[in-house]
Amino acid sequence: MKLLLDEMWAPAIARVLRDRGHEVVAVAERRDLRGMPDAAILEAAQAEGWVIVTENVVDYRPLAADAMRAGRASSALIYTSNPAYPRANRRTAGRLVATLDALLATHDAIESEHWLE
Repeated sequence: MKLLLDEMWAPAIARVLRDRGHEVVAVAERRDLRGMPDAAILEAAQAEGWVIVTENVVDYRPLAADAMRAGRASSALIYTSNPAYPRANRRTAGRLVATLDALLATHDAIESEHWLE
């Protein structure tokens, strides 16, 4: 499983996960995706086989549902939440790395969506 970290997540998280042998990239590391609308990121992720890790449920969930209703495939989504992974907390990046590392070690694929606790 390949992960694409949405813009709210630091590229350092992707680098640590790559160091652990996982295929992970952050939107912030890709000039072609930085600052792009969520629909464009979702489309790129689908085309390239990435699963998106995002806190942005409000935008991505309807986009994925619209794609499915139109008969198009949609990239799978892994959702985080600010209460569970508060970006203002220094320890969150480490916790997210540990959680994603464990998820990548135990899951071959995510079908449509998955919530991180």
